[in-house]
Amino acid sequence: MKALTHAADVLLRGGVVAYPTEGVYGLGCMPDDSAALEKLLAIKRRDIGKGMILIAADPEQLDGWIDLPEGRTLPAPDPRYPITWIVPPGPNVHPLVQGDNSGLAVRITTNPTAAALCRLTGSPLTSTSANLSGQPTARNRWVLRRQFASRVDYVVPGDCGPSSGPSEIRDFLTDRVLRARTP
Repeated sequence: MKALTHAADVLLRGGVVAYPTEGVYGLGCMPDDSAALEKLLAIKRRDIGKGMILIAADPEQLDGWIDLPEGRTLPAPDPRYPITWIVPPGPNVHPLVQGDNSGLAVRITTNPTAAALCRLTGSPLTSTSANLSGQPTARNRWVLRRQFASRVDYVVPGDCGPSSGPSEIRDFLTDRVLRARTP
């Protein structure tokens, strides 16, 4: 728990951390901190137009960040089959999180470490795969530390899981699959 508390403190002070998610390691920061978002994009060498995913421990953490149609809610997450939903953005979304996209990518995380970070910060977190843009994603702790230990403010200990790769991406309004899950 000490490592998670430290990671949350780093995030709340404007840092960028590497942490496990359902299927791959991610890089994240607070989604309303302009300087941290710019730092994250620079670390990853990511095009600012691509945007980032927001993860949350529960749907309530996304209040103000998403604007779902009346009466609709995000489906309950399946731990073995994570889905990132493209949803209408709410008023709190920073332009660097949304990028050039009309929708916002969100996921309710089932990874216990990622969920704990969201709870400890009291906020959704950005989540972008731990890789330099265009390169393979770090799928084990050794690769993660080698590639990012000197670039991020903290590497959160923990294992990915329970899935085995990046999440599927679906459009919430149409249920159309935009990126199929890879085994």
